[in-house]
Amino acid sequence: MKTSIQIEVRPTEIDVMGHVNNAKYLEYMEWSREDWYNKMGLPFDVFTKMGVGTVTVNININYRKEALLGQKLVISTEPVRKGRTSFVLKHEIYNEQGEKVADAEVTSVTIDLKKRKSVALPEPLAKVFT
Repeated sequence: MKTSIQIEVRPTEIDVMGHVNNAKYLEYMEWSREDWYNKMGLPFDVFTKMGVGTVTVNININYRKEALLGQKLVISTEPVRKGRTSFVLKHEIYNEQGEKVADAEVTSVTIDLKKRKSVALPEPLAKVFT
């Protein structure tokens, strides 16, 4: 299932070039991922009860167009593929004109919170990829 959030670019997110700082796009995507987890019925506390956490291990991001102060951006998140212990979510960011500002694939791994080692995806997470 694809989900999305909308944000407005704030003054603290602008760099010396007058556009959104590159690192802020990662934050936007993280906010959208958190929303996706919640809408999938997998908020943080559900993972904690299972003794499992998710760790981001790779981000491949493309910066396509600058975003400016005050612009409203839509950030979407959708599942792409899963492995035994890892999964990939795709993010896309669009401006108000419908132009793609950035996109990324984020790979995460599920870990046992006590052992801090990778574990198989829990069933509730694995099933959202089918």
